[in-house]
Amino acid sequence: MPGARQYDDPCGVARALDVVGERWTLLVVRELLFGPKRFSDLVRGLPGISQNVLSQRLRDGAAAGLVERRRLGPPVSGQVYELTERGEALRPVVIELARWGSRIPTTSRADLSADALALALLTTFEPDGAEDVRVTLVLGDDRFAAEVTEGRLEIVRGEAEHPDAEIRTTAAGLRSMAFGGRDLATAIAAGDAEVRGDEAKASRFVCRFPRPAPVSARSAGYRSQAE
Repeated sequence: MPGARQYDDPCGVARALDVVGERWTLLVVRELLFGPKRFSDLVRGLPGISQNVLSQRLRDGAAAGLVERRRLGPPVSGQVYELTERGEALRPVVIELARWGSRIPTTSRADLSADALALALLTTFEPDGAEDVRVTLVLGDDRFAAEVTEGRLEIVRGEAEHPDAEIRTTAAGLRSMAFGGRDLATAIAAGDAEVRGDEAKASRFVCRFPRPAPVSARSAGYRSQAE
């Protein structure tokens, strides 16, 4: 990126990191992976970043051909940021990086953003025996269309067409059901979730995400040189 330190290494990995290795860059990509967002929505999804740094990362992303800004037409006014074709090509990279990182133990008490949670759903989905289903996930101000077809899960920002069910909760609420072992009926009874449509299908959907087993360097078979 312009002005950033370069590795000066012809390896493809080094050249890729020259573009996306700057702090926050891939998390900005993560927040745009499911569709366009306004600047204020990016700020909400990345609470640890300052607005100045976010603006710089968006400028860097635009200069690198990863991100572009688009003005919304009427009746909605304003501007959104979205991934270009080149930025969208990072999708499998980000998904696999998230899948790899999901097994690293975390001590963070921070909540997942809605987009980070959607990415976690993609990386943990268990396809074996999954039924075809269309679900709209309403997570506060965020909406995602989740569709399972022939054992493949797709998630995009927006609402599912002719959904079997709509699940209304928060990102933390869905996380507690998908990864925390809380069943949907309990969340509904407690007033933490609402389902419109087929509750049975919705319940089976939120059970399709086994929590990744943590792995450490030692358990993975690595040894330090000191050993």
